[in-house]
Amino acid sequence: MTMTNQLTKETVDMKHWLEVAERIGQVAEAEALEADKNGHFSPKVAEAIVEGGINKLMRSEQYGGTFIGVEPFTKIVRKVASHSMAAAWLTNFFAIHDIWPGYLPPKGREDVLGKHELIADVFAPLGRMEKDGDGYRLYGQWNFASGVLWSEWIGLGAMADLGEGLEYVMPVLRTSDPNLKLIENWDTLGLRSTGSNGVHVEGAYIPEHLILRGKDIFGLGKPAGGEYDPQDPIYRMPFMQMFLAAFPATSLGAMDRIIEIFQERTEKRVRVFNGGKNEKNGSGSQRVLAEMKIQRRQVEGLMNRYIEVLEQFQEEGRTIATEEERMELFAIRSQAAKMAAEMALKAIITLGGTSIFKGDPVELFVRDVIAFASHPTQLWEDAMGSYGSTQFGGPAHPTW
Repeated sequence: MTMTNQLTKETVDMKHWLEVAERIGQVAEAEALEADKNGHFSPKVAEAIVEGGINKLMRSEQYGGTFIGVEPFTKIVRKVASHSMAAAWLTNFFAIHDIWPGYLPPKGREDVLGKHELIADVFAPLGRMEKDGDGYRLYGQWNFASGVLWSEWIGLGAMADLGEGLEYVMPVLRTSDPNLKLIENWDTLGLRSTGSNGVHVEGAYIPEHLILRGKDIFGLGKPAGGEYDPQDPIYRMPFMQMFLAAFPATSLGAMDRIIEIFQERTEKRVRVFNGGKNEKNGSGSQRVLAEMKIQRRQVEGLMNRYIEVLEQFQEEGRTIATEEERMELFAIRSQAAKMAAEMALKAIITLGGTSIFKGDPVELFVRDVIAFASHPTQLWEDAMGSYGSTQFGGPAHPTW
C-alpha cells in the first residue's frame, strides 16, 4: 500500500461522506416515481451531487480533486444505490467522468477540468472526424449519454486519422455547442431516471487539445503532453479498471435494499391462501432470506478483491493491466451484477402480487438491476468466456 493511499484512508471522514450519499439518495428516492415516468430526474439530484462535492472525488488533485481512495468511493456509491440505482449511476459517473479528461493535453485539461463543471461521455467509437485547419470537425450520433441533461461537457468516441493512421479518439465539446443536438430517445426498461439520451453532432469544431487519444490513456496510461504528478493516485492505476470500480458497489447497494424490503414485508405478511399463516414462519421465505444474505456476503468478497487489485496497482504505480487481470475484474463486475439481478427476481417472485404494482420499490429495483446488468462492461457471458479464455492462454475481451 502506498503512503498516499494509507494517508488517504486515515484521513477520510466516512461519516461525512456517507451523510452526503444519504442526502443524494433521499433526494432521488423522493422523486423516484415521477423521474421513472418522465425518463429523468429533476436537476435536484445533480445539484445534490455537486453541492456534496462527490463529483470531485475521482479527479486529479492538480485540478481541484479530493481523491479519497477507491474503497471509500465505492462505499459512497453503495449507499446511494440502496436508495436508487439510477441516482448511484449518476453519482458514480459524475465522479469518474473527471478521470479521463486528466489525460488530455495540458490545455485541454485546464479547459475541461478548470471550472468543476459536470462531464458526460459515450466511449463507443461511432463518430468520424475531418481535418479543418488546426482542428477537426466531428460528425456522428451516439446513444446512452448518461448525465448529458446536466453536463456542460461531453466526450464522444470516434475514429480519426491525426497523422499516424486511423486510431481511436475521444473528442470533447460543450453540450451547448450549436452543432450538438439532444435526441430524447431514453425510453427503457430500467435506469430510466438517468435520462441517458442520445446526441447528434453535425460538424462541431474540435481543437487538437480537446482530443483524447486512445493510445495515451489505454496504451501508455499517461497524460498527453506531460505536466502531471506521477504520484497522484489517479495516474497510478489502469484507467478503465479504475473507471469501473464502483459498478460492483452499485450492485451491492441494490442488494442491501432488496434484502431490507424482503425482510420487512415477510415479517408482516399474512398468507390468506395458506390458512392465514405468518410468512416469517414459512421455511420457504426463511431460506430465501438466508440465501440473499449469503449472496450479499459473496458479492462483498468480490468487491474487496476488486479493491485489493486496484490498490496493488496504485502501490506499484502500474497503469496497464495484463489481459488476465483485466478479465478477472470484468468477471467480478459481471458476477456481481448477475447476482443482484437474480436476487431481485427471486424477491419479487417470493413476495408475490403486492410487489408487482408499477412504482413499487421492489418492481423498480427489479427493472433497474436488469438494465444495469445489461451494460457492456458487465455482460456475464462475455466476461466469463473471456476470463476463461485467458486461463488457457487465449485472447481477452478487446475492450473491457
